[in-house]
Amino acid sequence: MLRFAPTTSALMAFAVLAVLVIAIPSQAAPNAPAVGFQEITIPANDGDRALVGAIWYPTSDTNAAVPVGENPVFFGQMVQPDANIQDGRHPLVVMSHGFGGNWRNQGWLATALARAGYVVAAINHPGTTSRDVTAEVGSALWLRPCDISHLITSLTNDPTWSPHLDAANITVIGHSLGGWTVLELAGARMDMDRMDAECKQHPEFAACDGLKELEVGRTPEDRAKLAANLKDDRIRGAISLDLGLARGFTPESLAAIDIPVLVIAAGAPNPKIPKDLESGYLIEHLPTDLARYHALPGAAHFSFLPECKPNAAILLENEVPGDGIICLDGDDTTDRSDLHQQTITLVLDFLRSLKTAS
Repeated sequence: MLRFAPTTSALMAFAVLAVLVIAIPSQAAPNAPAVGFQEITIPANDGDRALVGAIWYPTSDTNAAVPVGENPVFFGQMVQPDANIQDGRHPLVVMSHGFGGNWRNQGWLATALARAGYVVAAINHPGTTSRDVTAEVGSALWLRPCDISHLITSLTNDPTWSPHLDAANITVIGHSLGGWTVLELAGARMDMDRMDAECKQHPEFAACDGLKELEVGRTPEDRAKLAANLKDDRIRGAISLDLGLARGFTPESLAAIDIPVLVIAAGAPNPKIPKDLESGYLIEHLPTDLARYHALPGAAHFSFLPECKPNAAILLENEVPGDGIICLDGDDTTDRSDLHQQTITLVLDFLRSLKTAS
């Protein structure tokens, strides 16, 4: 079944297979800064919702690089663990993964941005992450944007990281359900009655499958929390990568967003996450002077995950029939590395425009 992000069973398979890791270096641009890397844990802000994740950053160190995110399915990226961060203050980019995904999913993008001088942080969202998809926790979708705000607060207040961060230049990026998350942070507001009506009209949507599995909006109290304003005024820009659940946003809240938004959609036809009805819905209602839209020809929903190794699709199919789709792009002629490079170029152009406008 097509989901917001890799199926939980597939991601569990990745963990089991990770003991077979084979390190294959990634290619870096000539003279580009190296990439430092640390895994991080953000203490709970309320209750027991501690956040685990990672941070990528530019470094001038010349330590030996090691692969991160490598397993028998995905290629990893080469980084220098615990390297010193490059001098100066760097713009902060915070990433939100999709349904059933994890902080590693856009490591390819995080590494490229760190080489370009950005500090990039990503965390797992409890209840909607790999090996941790549960209605008990995941139904509280409103906590996803709160996770990102808590991460931003923790980093900008941390005595180690804050001297190196440009707190006036913060951008959020999200894939799939992560795209919904970053639009919430930009000011979009959810109406579950609207989304219920959309799911009756379009029961084939992946978003509707996810809402049903997580039992989202079960009570009036939950619906009120989903409808709350979760805008984070510290954020300068938002980037959505083939989001789902867009049609639950009220048109009025999208029209009121006052920061630039880059919307990137998978260009390949997909009835589960149709670009015209999901990403296109954003563009229909966002302020025209603040929104940019790009549909990547040949890209499928999972093209925004890391590059797959040869025979990875077969490996996944053998583990869980249907999960091989994670490694399939829009057509047989599409190279995922090319799609990644196109995405990196679009994202960097957008980020640099934010800096120019400041």
